[in-house]
This record gives sequence, C-alpha cells and structure tokens, in this order.
Amino acid sequence: MTRYVMTWKSLGKLGAVLALAAGCARERRQKDDMFAGSESCRECHAQFYELWATSHHGLAMQPADETFSRRALAPLTNAITIGASRYRTDAAVRAVIEEQPDGTRTSYPIMHAMGGKNIYYLLTPMQRGRLQVLPVAYDVRSNGWFDAAGSMLRHFNDGTVDEALHWRDPQLTFNTACFGCHVSQIAKNYDAATDTYRTVWREPGISCESCHGPGGEHIRVCRAAPTNQPPADLKLISMRNMTRVQSDETCATCHAKLRPLTDTFTPRDRFFDHYDLIAFESPDFYPDGRDLGENYTYTLWLTSPCVKAGKLDCTHCHTSSGRYRFAGERTNESCLPCHQSRVENATAHTRHPTGSAGNQCVSCHMPMTTFARMRRSDHSMRPPAPAATLAYGSPNACNLCHTDKDAHWADTRVRAWRSRDYQAPVLRRADLIDAARKRNWSRLDDLLAVIADPASDPILAVSLLRLLAPCADPRKGPAIRQALTHTHPLLRSSAAALLADDVSQQNFSVLVTAAKDDYRVVRLAAATALARYPQGLLDLPSARAACEAAFRELEASHRCMPDSWASHYNLGNYFEARGQTDQALASYAHATRLRPDMVPPLVNASMMQARRGDLHASIALLRKAEAADPRNPAVHLNLGMALAEQNNMSGAERHFRAALAADPSLAQAAYNLGVLLNRAAPTAEGIALCRRAAELVPQHAGYVYTHAYYLMMRGNVNEAAKTLQTAIQRGVTSPEITSLAERLSSQLPEQGNDPGR
Repeated sequence: MTRYVMTWKSLGKLGAVLALAAGCARERRQKDDMFAGSESCRECHAQFYELWATSHHGLAMQPADETFSRRALAPLTNAITIGASRYRTDAAVRAVIEEQPDGTRTSYPIMHAMGGKNIYYLLTPMQRGRLQVLPVAYDVRSNGWFDAAGSMLRHFNDGTVDEALHWRDPQLTFNTACFGCHVSQIAKNYDAATDTYRTVWREPGISCESCHGPGGEHIRVCRAAPTNQPPADLKLISMRNMTRVQSDETCATCHAKLRPLTDTFTPRDRFFDHYDLIAFESPDFYPDGRDLGENYTYTLWLTSPCVKAGKLDCTHCHTSSGRYRFAGERTNESCLPCHQSRVENATAHTRHPTGSAGNQCVSCHMPMTTFARMRRSDHSMRPPAPAATLAYGSPNACNLCHTDKDAHWADTRVRAWRSRDYQAPVLRRADLIDAARKRNWSRLDDLLAVIADPASDPILAVSLLRLLAPCADPRKGPAIRQALTHTHPLLRSSAAALLADDVSQQNFSVLVTAAKDDYRVVRLAAATALARYPQGLLDLPSARAACEAAFRELEASHRCMPDSWASHYNLGNYFEARGQTDQALASYAHATRLRPDMVPPLVNASMMQARRGDLHASIALLRKAEAADPRNPAVHLNLGMALAEQNNMSGAERHFRAALAADPSLAQAAYNLGVLLNRAAPTAEGIALCRRAAELVPQHAGYVYTHAYYLMMRGNVNEAAKTLQTAIQRGVTSPEITSLAERLSSQLPEQGNDPGR
C-alpha cells in the first residue's frame, strides 16, 4: 500500500496566529457599581473635562443623531458602486440605501459614528444584536464618501492586492472587532447558544475611567475630605504614579496590533499578561519594518532607539486625551531635551531651510503615511532609508515630500549628506526578514545569530524566531531553547510556541520551566506546546502542578472570546493535543458554525475523522473546505491523501497537483505526487518531484531516502549514492539512509525498501 505524508500540524499553527491577529478587540471587566461616568469628573476637573470631551478619545464613538448628521456629514447623492450594488444616503443622511441590480432597495439606518480624526465609520443594527460597519464611510478631510472595505486593501510590492471583504463580513462587525477601543465599560452580553448579542456600554468614546479606573470611590473619599485637604489616597489610577512602561502599556491596549489573552486588563497591569503582540512576521509590515497595513503603532514604538533608551513615553508628546503637545512652530521641541544641539541647529542637521516642513524632526523621523484613508506617523523614529524603498518598496520620508523625485535620487542625496552608511544595518535586518519570509534557509546561520545575540532588537529577534516555524533544520533547536532564557517575555513566548512542533525530553524540561514563567503570555505558549506530550510525562511530580495550572489558564484564555471562531478553533487544537477527541470535534464544529468560510477547523476536524476511521466524514469536511477556499493548498493536499486511501489515484493526483500549483514550496505535495507517479515504476517527473521535496526540506531524511531510492531503481546508482553521501555529510541520516548507502556502496542496486510500501 502506498504511504502518504500527512500535514496536520503546520495548518493548525497558521490558523491560530492569523485568525486572532486582526482588529483591536478587548473587553474590560470591572465592577459596574464602581463607575461614576465622565460627567462626574466635570465638577472638579472642568478644564480637563472640556479637553477630553472635545478630543478624539472622547469622541471615538458618537450617536449619529440628526444633529450629528447635519453637522458632520454631507449627503451622498452620486451613488457609489460596490460589487453589484449601489449605495447612497437619504437626504437627511440618516440612512444608507442599498440598491441591488434587480432594483430592490434596502434602507440601513445610521445609528452610530465611529472615529472622526480621519474618517467616520458608520454603524447600523443588524440581526441578532450585531452592529455592522456600513459599506460606505465618510472622509473627514475631503468631506466625501468612499468604499469602506475597498480602502482597506493592502498593495504588496510583488503586485498582489488583497481581496475586499464584503461589508457584512464578521471582521467588520463592531461587537467582535472594534468595540473595545471606541466605547467604555462595554458588556458584549454574547449568548453562544443563540449566537446573539445584547451589547451595552456606559459611555461612547474612551472615557476618563477607561484610563483612570472607576471613579466612584474617588468621589466618595474626596467629598468626605476636609476642604483643601485632599485625601492621601485618591482611590484613582494616576499616570503620574505609573512607571514609563506602565503608562505606555496602558496606551498600547488600543494602539497595538495584538492578540487578546484575557478580557481583564486594567491600567497598571502588564501588557504581556493580557496580550500577545504582532511583529514583523506579519505581512502588514514591509521587511524593513515600515507600516504596510494597519499596525496601530506599538510594535514600531518598541523598536525606537529613543524608547529603548528609557527616556521617552507616550505622554511626552501626547496628552492623556491624545492631543499632540508640540503642534505648529513648537514641533521640534518634542525632541528635547535629549537632542538639544540638533534642535538648536536644525538646519545643519536636516539640510532644509528654517520654516520648511523638511526642517521639522518629525518629517524625517516620523513620516506620515496613509492606509484605509487613515493617516499614521511612523513611531520607530528611524531616519529615512530610501535604499530600503529600492529593495522592498517601503515608504521613505524623502519621497513622501519630494513626490517628483524617485528613490534613487533620495538615496544619492542621503549618502552624500552622511559619511556613515546608516542604511546598511536597516538593509541587513530587512534582508533577514525577507529571507525568512521566503523560507530561504541558506541564511539560517545569520538568522540564528541575530536571535542568539542579546544585543539584538527584541522585536526583530521575535519576528525571525516566529518566521522559523516552517524551517525543518535541527540547527534551530538550540537557538530556540536559548531564547527561552531571554529577558523579554515576547521572545520567551515565541520560543515556547515554536517548541510545540518538536516533542522531545530535552524540550519538555525547558517547557515545564516556561509554564511557571512570571508572564502569562509565556505560560500560555508553554501550555500549548506541553499539551502534545504524553500524560505520563505530564504527571511527573516535577511537572504536574505547573502543567495543570498552565492548562487551566490556557483553556480559560481560549474561552474569554466565545464569539470568536478562532477561540473555538484553538480550543479544538488544545483538546486534540490532549487526546480529547469529542471535545476537539465539538470545538471545531462550533468554530465552523461561527465562520463556515474558515478552512482550518474543517481540515483539522477532517483529520480527526480520518484517524477515527471515518474516511467518508473526513472527505465530506474537506469538500466543504474546498468550497470555502478552492485554492487552499492544505485542502488539496489532504484531499489527495484521502482519495489515495480510497484508491482513487486520478483524483489524488489532481489534488496533489492543485496543492503544488497553489503553493510551489509545499514539499509534502511534491513528495506525495512523486510517490504516486512512481507507484508502478520510477518516472522522470516522479523522481524530479521527489528531488524537489528533498530540496525544499533538505533536513527531511524521508524525502532524501525516497529520492535516492527511486534514482537507484531507475538505474542512476552513482547519483543515488552521491545524494545520500551529501545528505550524510550535512548530518541528515536515518536507518534507511544508512542501509541504502551501504548497499549502494556494495553495488547492490536491486535491493532497498520501497518508500511507497
């Protein structure tokens, strides 16, 4: 019987990371009776109240009543076509009207306006308590309407462009995506049994109590205190009493691209006890770390040399209500006192005349770019790098102003101005990110050196570590284990997550230590990896308490967002790893009920059904996955394997070829197709495919052996022997490789174990 390689693990990891990364969903739970509302602050703090009430924080969400619509919006009379439908507003701008090709019209009332600094996203009530972002949004700067989802497309340097979401997609549902940073003290009140929301909030916008904590007790003790004698304990969270890191991490909960771990963050808590952070492994960043998609600032902020020096926090430049402290002619004062000499002699440093935009520090070090019509400043504070524009298409400050010039011109100018090649380190880092994204493991030694270097930027090291997930080279193992001892929790958690794919006694001991880490983000990653270990090891006295506690914490984390398909999918992965088949299948099914278009839970459920011996159920699930994503390589690969088990070789071949067409780097597809084509006798194409698999994953002993075996069977004894010798010299070996190499050296090509048997 022909043997086919299964690929369940890699898909599970991919789905878990990507599905939870998008959006800024956070729900903060505190005792309702402790909150007094922002209006209660007005009596004693009138000046700050007025500054807050008119700020973008205070107005992050507003009721879209008649007064708002008349003041802030202009009617949309020239309909915007999106897909096959046309959209306009009514005359009073109180509703968006959808006209379908058959003439059917539907009116969607505008209930809430979200945003306002750059654009207004408008919300309408939908079925089962959902608030949905309407298909057209309003550009505040141009006073015009536009296609909301169409503006969110990422344009990559290779020419590819995202496919626009339908406006009813769950990623554009307020209750699941953007609720936590546009209203205050929200309760989603989601009922999983009916998939229904009864969402309520205390205040629209980001209230005073969102950052300062509940004000009820503060008001009580202050009213009870003697006149002009404020109490020693104000019973309130004050930014003045926070460390720089605490202050920044409070802001980061809304200004970071993250994955929630809990729904319980309160100001002064540690960020990495409640969130995981997305880094440069995400295609939302260019390889040099510049913003491509929407990244919400914090990742780049952590890479800033000013921040890493420990001398800068968010409130140096921004008030607590989000205003910029150094507007207009005072802009360069934001760089004081650290860069006093350059501020006082700005023209000599910037090479731009006094009073010009180019003479402002932020123009070069914090250039403004736009995504989805939202303007954002680069908070890495690095100097312009037009050389990176030439290499990767990322934006640079020079050409954002000098739009009539190209990056070659800009690169020539900055090199003439500076004797030091400050762009070289930028390119070195970007080259490594680019190589890792492309799975170019010829740079593995360089990647591992950066990860192992304590002086490396933690965000860069985290990014490279995460990008190592598909690398099968065993040389990465020591570097991963070493990263578990790093001082930064994000690096430790990323290392623990990588060890999930390498179950071994050596890794078990370090993962048990990680399960007791001081930071939740590390403990959860360790628990995910430990779930794959046999119960006998987990029950060892040295491990049991730590593992059980970490497992409880992990399960609670997955359950904190019950309306997220990815939470149920990840919970299914956890149950599957623990051998709890029924719970895993139930979790995968729940994920699919929430999002029938998502492939990972369908594929993982199909794998479990196959292992239970129900191949028909497995194939039925894969057919649903194929309908959801006809070009998904993992779906085609697994369909090919399932059909091969049914002896449907023509169907299997078709799906293996489809998998390889969708992902030419998918070694499993190349291997399985090669074995299938060689099942009667070795063919040139079959051998070439086996060679391709071995070249894609050169450390995979099975691929190397299979390639050499079929070479031998076709009569290419010398090439087969050379293939094995080269692999052995690289440290790739197995009993099968050793045996075949000995037989080849003895000139016995007729012997060997058929890799397809």
